Amino acid sequence: MRHLLILLVLIFISIIACEPETERSELSQLLVERLNITSNTGDLDYYTFPSSNNYKELPNQDPHNPVTKEKVELGKLLFFETGLAQIPIHESCYETYSCGSCHHQESGFLPGRLQGIADGGAGYGYNGNLRYVVDDYEEHELDAQGNRPMNPLNSGYSTNTLWSGAFGAGGVNEGTEEYWTGLAEVNHTGYVGLEAQNIEAFALHRLEINDHVLDDYGYRALYDKAFPDFDESERYSPTTSSFAISAYLRSMLANEAPFQKWLRGNRGAMTVDQIQGALVFFGKARCYTCHDGPALNSMNFHALGTKDMYENGGLNTSADDPRILGRGLFTGKEEDMYRFKVPQLYNLKDYATYFHGSSKTSLIDLVDFKMKAVSENPLVPDEKLSPLFRPFGLTKTEIGQLIDFLENGLYDPNTDRYVPESVLSGNCFPNNDAVSRKQLGCE
Repeated sequence: MRHLLILLVLIFISIIACEPETERSELSQLLVERLNITSNTGDLDYYTFPSSNNYKELPNQDPHNPVTKEKVELGKLLFFETGLAQIPIHESCYETYSCGSCHHQESGFLPGRLQGIADGGAGYGYNGNLRYVVDDYEEHELDAQGNRPMNPLNSGYSTNTLWSGAFGAGGVNEGTEEYWTGLAEVNHTGYVGLEAQNIEAFALHRLEINDHVLDDYGYRALYDKAFPDFDESERYSPTTSSFAISAYLRSMLANEAPFQKWLRGNRGAMTVDQIQGALVFFGKARCYTCHDGPALNSMNFHALGTKDMYENGGLNTSADDPRILGRGLFTGKEEDMYRFKVPQLYNLKDYATYFHGSSKTSLIDLVDFKMKAVSENPLVPDEKLSPLFRPFGLTKTEIGQLIDFLENGLYDPNTDRYVPESVLSGNCFPNNDAVSRKQLGCE
């Protein structure tokens, strides 16, 4: 009798243990069917990222700049090299900032506060949250964005960059040559978004490649390896530097996220709740109607009526800042005013803020705003909101499942693999001012 009871208990435990796996399997099948409908190619491959070192398969490569290992390795160093800060406004910030000053890996490759500050900033704090203005800088001298920067993670899936999509000769900018003025004049090179933007970034963010960087820090040899086909007179320039950084950024893929593992066939990579959340995302919540790209991004632009950076305490920006016009900044068209590019959605859990103006600080607030679909920006009345931005309702359970998918299902926990152990200058990075060096443990 005793053995029979033990056997019955074991059978009961086995049944209970199998139930979640059965549910997961059934839900996974439903998600496969749903993704095959929402995918632009009719299959899961559309959403599946390649390996970061599968250089030939990295997305949207500029034909002028095929990705190579040597370019990626150089770009990875340049992105975090504080030694490139050769032309700051004031001497106090010489060699103290880098691209990484506004793109912290610990904060989802974004600022750890509402706004990034490169030249004119100091301090790091926790994940970049304590960046402050250096005493000898006036506010108008700061290299601070009027919009929160976009995440470079998965940025290869954007043919045109910035919230306005201003950079890049192809993609959504085909046939827009009349608008290629100012910073966008670089589009006349024919380069795609990343390459065009990163050329302009050198002057805009007060960076420079000179003999000191090349010879004293040893970067000349890396440029020689990465760009042997360039004449020496053109080999060490913002263009080749952009090519290297762009190659590196294309390799930055969140391909270790549970959703990516699930897409590659590991149906146990996501929890039942995360799969349910994905079904909400690609179903009832209609998130996929805007976030329809492989990185759950899009090259479309929408007006959502979120608050701008100046309304949230941003520096060196105001209601007159043209950057708050979004796509309208580039085209000047009335219908493009206050429309912003649809961003990618991986590693949101690390973000300090959300939306172009850093107007939300939690995913629950973001989801609540989207569910209500009401403008909070006086410059964007409800009648100017995107027609795809409509109210919808979810239960508390569905909201929790959706957020679980966004926070955890789309979270790659190992993005520190995209950060070098050191840079050739030996400087502290991503910041190299005295306060940051102490806070980052560099001294």
